[in-house]
Amino acid sequence: MSFGVYVHWPFCAAKCPYCDFNSHVRTAIDEDGWVDGILAELDWVAQNQGERPVVETIFFGGGTPSLMRGKSAGRILSKIAALWPMSNDAEITLEANPASADAARFADYRAAGVNRVSLGVQALNDADLKKLGRLHDVAEAKAALKMAMGEFERVSLDLIYARPGQTDAAWRAELREALSFGTEHLSLYQLTIEPETPYALLHKNGQLQIPDDDIAAGLYETTQELTQAAGVPAYEISNHARPGAESRHNLIYWRYGDYAGVGPGAHGRLNLAGRRTATAAIRLPERWRDTVGKSGHGFAEQTVISNDEAAREHLLMNLRLAEGIDLVAYEKRWGARPQAQKIAAMAEQGFVTQENGRLTATPKGRLLLNRVIDALLN
Repeated sequence: MSFGVYVHWPFCAAKCPYCDFNSHVRTAIDEDGWVDGILAELDWVAQNQGERPVVETIFFGGGTPSLMRGKSAGRILSKIAALWPMSNDAEITLEANPASADAARFADYRAAGVNRVSLGVQALNDADLKKLGRLHDVAEAKAALKMAMGEFERVSLDLIYARPGQTDAAWRAELREALSFGTEHLSLYQLTIEPETPYALLHKNGQLQIPDDDIAAGLYETTQELTQAAGVPAYEISNHARPGAESRHNLIYWRYGDYAGVGPGAHGRLNLAGRRTATAAIRLPERWRDTVGKSGHGFAEQTVISNDEAAREHLLMNLRLAEGIDLVAYEKRWGARPQAQKIAAMAEQGFVTQENGRLTATPKGRLLLNRVIDALLN
């Protein structure tokens, strides 16, 4: 069972109107103090985990981790290596925004141990970047990507599609340009209206129109067509990679492995006291830091996951992957498997396939995954 560590850096230079991640804008940040809190929380996790597994992956997410100094990333990585055994080829990813990218900063991250960067470009169109609330323009995005690819062997590029007014022809041109950069990995997300965001209010008031379901489905199909042809097929609903270049950290999530989540708002799935436990940290950064100072951790929730709920979560996550799920291993882990007649019914409707003991959601099924899981387990 692979084990990873997720580190959440909650601060951004500006809040994007579509974003519902736990990100916050602050005029001044005591960076060393925030890192001290993360180190304390890492200590608490390790002490309560029992047997300490080998760390296969580390992921700095946010927020905007590229607002951190390389020194801060280095302190966190050194702490993790002191607490857990480390894989010799651990994947260490840091999310970066083009607006906060520069060559010296990237060099510092590399020196600290980061070996993979995920760059949040989001659009290759200046007008759309402005509407998305991004602080960079296309020229800055391309410059940041060139710097990242010069410093790191492994680089991922993020884009958002199904943006307001986006046509299939426009997305085809934009995606072809993105594919021409030659990154080994692309995360291509469909824009969704998340509750309690500025976009949600604009959408409710009729001031923001996004492509309807049929157009969005067509854009998804275009995405699969072009990425497949370029040799970076989808290995997960929104993630595409050359064979062997998949995000190993995210595969831990989707294969339902164990991971520690530290920092404000971070989530984890851990074996604590021999029981699979969901952890969720306090979202507000200042409250989280105060609680860490008093308790050694900032977890608002430590919930034991029942066997039935864990089995459901595992199936939901694993069927996001093009590889599907090994039903024999699944049954060995949870003592149950979906009934054959339910699988057959889903297969007849074109939502899943089953071959050599492996259950796989079709592209159609991955688009309606919650419905498929309900039908298989209820």
